[in-house]
Amino acid sequence: MSSTHPRPTRRAVLGGAAALAALTVTAGTGTAVATPHATWPTEFPLPDGFLPEGIAMGHKPYAYMGSRANGAIHRTDLRTGEGKTLFAGATGLISVGLKTDHDGLLYVAGNTGVARVHDARTGELLVTHQLSEPTGHFINDVTLLGDRAWFTDSRAAFLYGVPRGGRTGGIRTLPLTGDWVQLPDVNNGNGIVDTPDGRGLIVVKSTPGELYRVNPGTGHATRITLVGQDTVVNGDGLWRIGRTLYVVQNRLNLISVWDLDKAATTATLRRTVTDPRFDVPTTAARFGDRLYLVNARFTTPPTPQTTYNAVAVSI
Repeated sequence: MSSTHPRPTRRAVLGGAAALAALTVTAGTGTAVATPHATWPTEFPLPDGFLPEGIAMGHKPYAYMGSRANGAIHRTDLRTGEGKTLFAGATGLISVGLKTDHDGLLYVAGNTGVARVHDARTGELLVTHQLSEPTGHFINDVTLLGDRAWFTDSRAAFLYGVPRGGRTGGIRTLPLTGDWVQLPDVNNGNGIVDTPDGRGLIVVKSTPGELYRVNPGTGHATRITLVGQDTVVNGDGLWRIGRTLYVVQNRLNLISVWDLDKAATTATLRRTVTDPRFDVPTTAARFGDRLYLVNARFTTPPTPQTTYNAVAVSI
């Protein structure tokens, strides 16, 4: 697969070197751990017609959210709820899953076979990776592990590993094997995080609602045994804090909270989180003792005037 970089910058090169020097295995655990002040808003608006799907946190109290309408990226200050559009998007672009890196880069799953890398400060598009053919694929979500950003493909049994640090080339296509069975004409692999030991990946299979531990070296997928609930149907975004896994089950308007065993081969349901403000939440990201979620409103017919928002719940 190919990569293109419309405007390689000094920042991208220096950022890549910094990222490689500072790689950790904490992707998905959340590094923004300061406690939000009680007066910080727990709900904030997004632009009308935005069609949000993904959300990521920066080191500063900023939330980054992507648009399915045109690939725009919007940043909101969690302290005030005020936001601005960093990247205006363009016709044919889509932004779904997002993840920020230590060096100020923002990785974006672009649905139609594409992953993008942006400058999280300015929104500037730095690199476009063509992961697959544009049809028959849905590049849906992303997490960071080791020296790669790993992307899921909801319509094909692959993960894609992209070099971190804004570098081009070296894309790895990883076929999913083992217990993984790809179902036709539905969304399969969706949300993704790293395992507690930092050696593997956890992927939710939206249909029929399963969790898998994936070996990033071989692609072998082992189905995680669920205890306390049979499925995580409509599983979308994932977030992990230690051995606690949060699964956003979008059309059920809930988050299921799971305790993972040491090997991440068994998940036991601890509780579920619901909120009357949920309106088909898709993905979540942590800042301090809150999870912030975007409401995709999939059951509401979209128009340019349709309102959208993000909400926070305590964890």
